[in-house]
Parts: sequence; C-alpha cells; structure tokens
Amino acid sequence: MSSYNSKLSRRAFGGAVGAGAAAAAAGLGAAPAHASDRPAVPAGPAADARGAAPREREFRAARERRSRRPNVLFILGDDLGWADLSSYGAPHIRTPNLDRLGRQGVRFTDAYAGSATCSPTRFSLYTGRYPGRTKGGLAEPIADKSAGLEPTHPTLASLLRDAGYATALIGKWHCGYLPDYSPTRSGWDEFFGNFGGALEYYSKLGLGGEYDLYEGDAAYKDLRYYTRILTERASEYVSRDHHGRPWLLNLNFTTPHWPWIADGDTAQSAEIVRRIKAGDARALWHQDGGSVEKYRQMVEDLDRSVGRVLEALKRSGQEEDTLVVFASDNGGERFSYNWPLSGNKASLQEGGIRVPTLLRWPARIDGGQVSRVPVFSPDWTATLLEVAGTRPHPAYPLDGASLAGYLLRGEQPAGRDLFWRVRGERALRRGNWKYYRGKAGRDQLFDLASDLREQADRAADEPARLAQLRAAWEHTDAGLLPYPA
Repeated sequence: MSSYNSKLSRRAFGGAVGAGAAAAAAGLGAAPAHASDRPAVPAGPAADARGAAPREREFRAARERRSRRPNVLFILGDDLGWADLSSYGAPHIRTPNLDRLGRQGVRFTDAYAGSATCSPTRFSLYTGRYPGRTKGGLAEPIADKSAGLEPTHPTLASLLRDAGYATALIGKWHCGYLPDYSPTRSGWDEFFGNFGGALEYYSKLGLGGEYDLYEGDAAYKDLRYYTRILTERASEYVSRDHHGRPWLLNLNFTTPHWPWIADGDTAQSAEIVRRIKAGDARALWHQDGGSVEKYRQMVEDLDRSVGRVLEALKRSGQEEDTLVVFASDNGGERFSYNWPLSGNKASLQEGGIRVPTLLRWPARIDGGQVSRVPVFSPDWTATLLEVAGTRPHPAYPLDGASLAGYLLRGEQPAGRDLFWRVRGERALRRGNWKYYRGKAGRDQLFDLASDLREQADRAADEPARLAQLRAAWEHTDAGLLPYPA
C-alpha cells in the first residue's frame, strides 16, 4: 500500500485577473418566494446537544455589504438523499459539521439536482444548461467511453479560469473517460480523482475492473480509503497560497455511493475485489450488501470529512471570502432516508431530484437562515459566474438563473419553471405545482404546498393547469437533443 506523498502539481496559469472585476449587474431570479407560494416543509434543524432546535429565520439579504470576488468551494455528496442530514430531519444520522455549515449560512428546503442520476446532473452544473443540450448529457449516466463533456463546450471552470481564477476538481468526474474527456480538457487546471461513476473505496477498481485513481491524466497509486485521500487533497488545496488569485474547487466525494464500504471495512473490500477480478460485472453494485447502519457510518464519515476541509479553510484565513456550497448530485438510493418524499435516485419524483443544499459566504450572507425558493443545479452555475464578475459564453446561453440578486441585493426572485427530463419520465415545477409523468405514461399534477409526498393527484380537478404545464414541458423538450434510439 502506498502512502500519500505528494501534492497536486502546480501549473503555469494563463489569463490575468481583471483589476476591477466584481459581482456583475442584476441576474435573473428563481421561482416565486411569496408566502402563499412556499411549500410546507416538515423537516427542519435537528435538536442541539441541549435538546433545543436552533432557530432559522426566513432569508433576507444583507445588502449593505461589499467584498472582493470570492473563492468558490463547491462540494457534492454522491447519492445523498434530501433528508439524510440531521438538519433535514434524519432521526438516526448525526451530521454536526454540515449542520453547522447551514447554521453559518443558508439552508435551502426546495433545492433540486439538475437530473436524477450522477453524470447528467454534473453536466448541468458544469455547463449551466439542461443535460439534453449536449450529446454527453443524454447518457443517464455515462457508462462507457462513447460519450462525455466535449472540451470545446464552455464550463464553469473554463469561464472562471478565463476570468482569472485558479481551478481544480478533486474527486468524481463522471463526465467522460480518457483519452477524449477529462477535467483538464474542460477548464480545470488540476484534477485528482476518478473518471467513472463508482469505484471500490480501497482498491480503486471501477465498474469495468479498471484502476481508476488519477492525477491529471496519469494513474496515481494510493490504496487507502478513498474519502480520506480526497479529504487530504482538498485540505491541501484550500490551504495553498494562490498568490492573490481567487480559486474554484469542485470537491466531489463518492460517499455515500455504493459499494457500502466504510473506513476500516477491509474484509468487505477484499471480497468485492475478489468478485471483480473473477469477472462479476455487478460486484460494485453491492446488491447483496449494505444496511441502514452501514449507510449511517458512511454519511457521518462524509460529514467529518467536510468538517476537516472546512477547518483547513478556516486555518488558511480564507473562510470569510470563500463561498461554500454543499449539495448532492441526485436523490438518495437504497438505504437513504427520504421521508416524506416519494421515489429515489433515477426517478423524477421529489425523492429522486430534491437534495439537501447549504450555502455559506460570511463576507456577504448572514447565518441562521432558511430559503424556500426553488433552485436547481444550473442556477448555481449562473450565480457563481455573476459573483465572480464574468458572464456565460454568448453562443451557449444558460438554462439556470442567477440567484445573486436574491442572495446579495434583496431582489425579489422572478418566476420561472424548473424542467427535468429522463428516459421514460418528465417533470416540470411552476410555483408550488408540479407536472409529472412516470414510466406508466400517465400525466399527474401535484400541489407540493400541501402534498410534498406526491400522493394526491390533482390532474382531474385542474385540467387547464395540467394542460399548461404539459405544454410548457413539451415546449422546452422540443429544443433539446432527442435520445438515441
């Protein structure tokens, strides 16, 4: 077993920092936030050590504040369900570090992933566009070398790099494989992590039995528990002297994605490795393993890991000027706690796309707040570009809406629809109303304000509204690439 014995390689960075770059003019908004349009959300912050639940107040921007362009630390959990954090209602999982992150900033109750599986959501975050805008985004998820994020497509990283940011991606990429696709071909100066959708946590063997841990485009040997390695790498990155330049770090954990292996489970690891090497193509799926208890261990380990990275950020003196977002790439899987939502990963029901989301930026945003404004992954792309003082590429218009006006200037979020499409399912949210068609092929309509569990189908009672939302979904769908036959 090799030890971690080197730092991420440093490269010569091109592009100068714009001398006066600052948060740009007002952006677009998110869905309505009027009191009558806010869904009732039963989950809330867990009780503290004294048994008292910390109070949250409705979000209000601190408009008088000014700051420099922030560093950006965007952290993704993998297959983490909406209620898997104690601050979102999990009765058996304790996540004090993530709960603290939320208390220091804003907890979003109505935040969504851009899709219901790993790679299309990552496409939506990196491009700020619906996954169906690009060929690679049609794979749900990417499983081979035939598709990926085209290096010619602008990304959050390439646009921020052009605006003077240092950029790095640490962890799961899942937007294509070598030799054609890589973070270093899509705007990230540095990459350390895995290319595929899953890997065994110790051996680093991927879905095809291949070794899948890389620094840049070269394999990197380290057989320790993967979450530990990523935590060390990220802590090192945020502790660096970037010579006055702001930075973007996409930190993509694989936790708590299967296989269900916690730190120290070396015997379970060895058994899965044996099955992989024996030709079992589904060994990593671990369908004969895992438990609620094992899942709890993995989520709590993710929480500790995030805490260590945030502590390194604090020690570096950059905490005040770093915008941190924590979210999940899609809804929860087999052992996730999703109550009261229906559905899970791969479904466009709420449980498949609604995800825990926390934001902190001490220099600009007060803590102890909750936002019920509906947002989804492409919105963060638009928001981060605006606060970094840059704009999307004019030839690649964003589908996300910047939240900067809402978060920083107290502007009323503008109304718009949230749209999703996966093979066999469709969904659109407008205000509190959600149009949904599952694999059974039946159009349904739900009022999320009173029916978060999506059990009371209002389609027969609201035929005009159903027709409007269905037409809106079909209008957007008509502008996307069709799925291959």
